[in-house]
Amino acid sequence: MFEREANLEVDVEIRDDLTAVLTVGGELDMETAAGLQDRLSEQFGHGRRRLVLDLSALDFMDSSGLNVLIRAVNRVRESGGDLYLAAPTPAVRRILEITGVTMTIPPYDGVADALAAAVAAG
Repeated sequence: MFEREANLEVDVEIRDDLTAVLTVGGELDMETAAGLQDRLSEQFGHGRRRLVLDLSALDFMDSSGLNVLIRAVNRVRESGGDLYLAAPTPAVRRILEITGVTMTIPPYDGVADALAAAVAAG
C-alpha cells in the first residue's frame, strides 16, 4: 500500500510481529519528513522494534530527513530495538557519511543484509 505525500512514497511490508521494512522513495525533505515520521510512529505503535528502511528509491534527503532518522533510531533503541538502513542511493549515502549518521546507523548494501542483521541482533 503506497501512500503519496508530496514527492515521497512509503511502502510498508510487515515481516513479523517485531519487524517491518519501509521502502522510502522520492524526496525526503521539509515538506515530506512528517509523512515518514507518521509511518514510523505507526510501526512503533504496533510494537515493531526492528525497522529496516530501504532507501534504494530515495533520490534526495535534506536535514529534515536526517532528523527523522535520528529521532527514529533513538526511539526504537530506547525500546530495545534498532533501525537498519538498506541500499542508500549514492547521493543519500554521501549525506549520511558527511553528517556522521553512518557512525550511528551503518548502512547495509541491501534489504536482505539489513534483515539478516536485524534477526541476528534479536
